[in-house]
Amino acid sequence: MSLTSYPGGERIKRLNDLDVAGKRVFLRVDFNVPMKDGVVTDDTRIRAALPTIEALCEKGASVICASHLGRPKGRSPKDSLEPAAQHLSELTSRDIIFSEDCTGNGVVRQSKELKAGQILVLENLRFYEGEEKNDQAFAYELAKLCDVYVNDAFGTCHRAHTSTDALPRMVAERGAGLLLEKEIVALAKIIHSPDRPLVAILGGSKVSDKAKVIDSLMVKSSKILIGGAMAYTFLRALKVQTGNSRVETELVSLAGKMMERAAKSQCKIILPMDHVTGASFDNPGTPQITENAHIPEARMGLDIGPRTRELFKRELEGARSILWNGPMGVFEKKPFDEGTNFIAHVIADSSATSKICGGGDSVAAINLAGVADRFTHVSTGGGASLEMLEGAPMPGIDSLKR
Repeated sequence: MSLTSYPGGERIKRLNDLDVAGKRVFLRVDFNVPMKDGVVTDDTRIRAALPTIEALCEKGASVICASHLGRPKGRSPKDSLEPAAQHLSELTSRDIIFSEDCTGNGVVRQSKELKAGQILVLENLRFYEGEEKNDQAFAYELAKLCDVYVNDAFGTCHRAHTSTDALPRMVAERGAGLLLEKEIVALAKIIHSPDRPLVAILGGSKVSDKAKVIDSLMVKSSKILIGGAMAYTFLRALKVQTGNSRVETELVSLAGKMMERAAKSQCKIILPMDHVTGASFDNPGTPQITENAHIPEARMGLDIGPRTRELFKRELEGARSILWNGPMGVFEKKPFDEGTNFIAHVIADSSATSKICGGGDSVAAINLAGVADRFTHVSTGGGASLEMLEGAPMPGIDSLKR
């Protein structure tokens, strides 16, 4: 598979197709990483950008790394990207320079003074109002920093922001970084030409977050296994008792209609047949396993039960492609992590040719389980991967087309 697997992908240049020697490359990265007291606590996204950064430096480019961090309202020290720049300097032997600005004569001068192989990290793009407004004037100022544009931040590609949409359209020489290409190829294969049978496993808390994805997947999947809190909304639609479990009551009717559509598409939607329950989310107390799919009053479903785990394991047998997005329960709290951990190992042990994991919680879960290296693809973009799977526009990818 290649970029051509994405609609119009033949019009997107790969990194190796770009002429970057002796040029300034604006590299949109995703350094939106967790921090505590000014220290990066999870550098997964920074490490994910390293192959593209190193490839550009090896080709003789000077690299201007740009990213957002958090949701600041104006400039905020706690949302500065300086700790990310410092962490990057610890991961590479390259010369790293940090700029307190994204625009202005000072940063333009810094960009022009960069030597081949040097890296300039810009301050948080969202310190500027124009970033989230896809502002042409802001894009014009950013364009002064570069000769070439490369996007390697898949997690931002579903947003039409200045650094992902307006800016690349202003730069004639533009293309996809190595990470972005990998994301496009893996997800486009699932969407357009999966090895069949395809089985999807969806979890997490809200049906509203995944309704469009379910609609999209039911026409190409043989089965959709549903766990996590979203399962309780589907169970309520089947008149199953859900106790005090989290249910999106306004979506119960929709869940019922989705199951009807899935049946017409010859896609089986498989729901939990037992649960691990607690007294409440904040104070679960001693876990109790239900005898069947019904959850007693005053109890809350917090994980799939042992019979459901074995059911899901059986339903995954023979799958050639597996797509997983969303945990099976409150995996952050022991022992309610056991269902998610079990599924992580089942997928890792599977003989499927494609094993794709997307979504921040799912990725965290397979990292905790120590099986991430046994998946064929681990997506760095939660919301972006969902929107791509549901067929939504991807401005950050489409803007790269020539």
